[in-house]
Formats: sequence, C-alpha cells, structure tokens
Amino acid sequence: MESKERKGGVQSIERACAVLDLLDTEGEMGASEMGRRLRLERSTVHRIASTLRDLGYLVQNPGNAKYSLSFRFFEMGNTVVRRHGLRRQCAPFLRELSARTNEAVNLAILDGVHILFIDKIESRSTIRVDLSVGKRLPAYCTGLGKALLAWLPEERVEELLGPFPLPKFTPNTRVTPEALKEDLRSVRENGFSLDDEEYVEGLICIAAPVRGRNGEVVAAMSIALPKFLYAGAEERWREMLPLLLEATENFTGSLGIQGNAD
Repeated sequence: MESKERKGGVQSIERACAVLDLLDTEGEMGASEMGRRLRLERSTVHRIASTLRDLGYLVQNPGNAKYSLSFRFFEMGNTVVRRHGLRRQCAPFLRELSARTNEAVNLAILDGVHILFIDKIESRSTIRVDLSVGKRLPAYCTGLGKALLAWLPEERVEELLGPFPLPKFTPNTRVTPEALKEDLRSVRENGFSLDDEEYVEGLICIAAPVRGRNGEVVAAMSIALPKFLYAGAEERWREMLPLLLEATENFTGSLGIQGNAD
C-alpha cells in the first residue's frame, strides 16, 4: 500500500489518514512496517502514530510496541449509525406523540458527557430555547440525559461527569454525586426521568429510554412543558407521562424487543 497525497491537500492529515486506513485493513503494525508499506520515513510514521495514540485514536501494544485502532472508531461509528438510523425510524412515533400532547417532543442520544439532539418537533407554546437538532447539552441536568445515564455502571457515570460539584444552571440544578445517584436510582425504579427547571428556568422535561435489540439503552425521548402555561404543572406532566411511556415502548418494540423493562 502506498501513501497517495492529493494536490492541494494537507499533507499531515493525508498521511495520518493513510496510517488509519492501513491499520483498518491490516490490524496491528509497527512504525517501521507501516513506513515501508506507505513509503514514508519511519520517524514520520512514528510521530503520526504517537500523536494519534495520545489523542485516543490508536492503542499501542506494550509487548511489541505495535499500533492498532482504538475502540474510539467503534464508538464513533455507533453514534453515526444511531444518529441517522434512529432518527428515521423514530419519526412516526415522534409525530404521533406530538399530535397527542401538543407539546414539544425530542429524541436524543448520549454523546460523551452530553446529550445530542437528533430529532425534535416543536410546539408553538414551548419556551424558545436553543434545543435544535445537533445541539449538545449537559447530560446530568436534563431529563433526556438522566434517562440515558441511569443504566450505565455507576463508575462510568462518575468517570463521565466528574469532578464534582458540577456547574449550576438554575437554582434547581442538582450538582452533587449524592443528588445525581438519587435521581438515577429513581429513573431506574420508575422508568422515566424528570427535569424540573434544572437546565432552563420555566421548563419541565420528562423523558424515557429507548432500548435496542439487545436491551441496551440507545436513545431517549422526551416531552418539554412550559411551566408558566399550567397552574398545575405536575398534574400536566403526569397526564402526559403515560403517552410518553407508550411511545417509547412502541418504538423499543419496533427496534426488536418488547417493553421497557430493565
């Protein structure tokens, strides 16, 4: 395999991509071997591979110093598949939920320490917040985020979110590990999460998980309610909750398994 650099391209990026492509095809390789295959100096390949390793895209075998692709590409690939596939598959369920509630409905996935909005249907009455498709928000203080975090191992949650205390966005933001553990335990027990003005004052969000074929949580759906419109905001979201749970259960069923059970 020979490194081919395009006219007008960025040489360092092209060489890094050539290294990644080679490892994707061949598996574990050392810098010298990669240099011969790509017709590059060993020192050049070593610098590229070391940088990619430090950035988390490669791992290096301590026994033989050879490089291979890290799981970061697997994670990125899963994100792309879920983002595009889930959005298309969820569209009819979101439309039905929107029509039945007349409220804003959202679909998101977990992206590191954030949630990533991959689809939404707006409501005329919703507080205008920048929650557009592609927007990232902190997972710990959003209903969608808690619905996604709740089934991760506790040590993984601490690894993702630390150090504590976390930033406060409103007086209601829960920022300690004890408070977050309590919230996530409640999500697991009840099957839904509640964000009562934790990220945006005046906005309540209820969310529930969507599970994939193997039962893993792959996304979350939510309903966002403008608190100022309702004298009894809790009564309103509890009225909406069965519709949300029905929608997530139906969507989960369409992905290959039935029910929202753990």
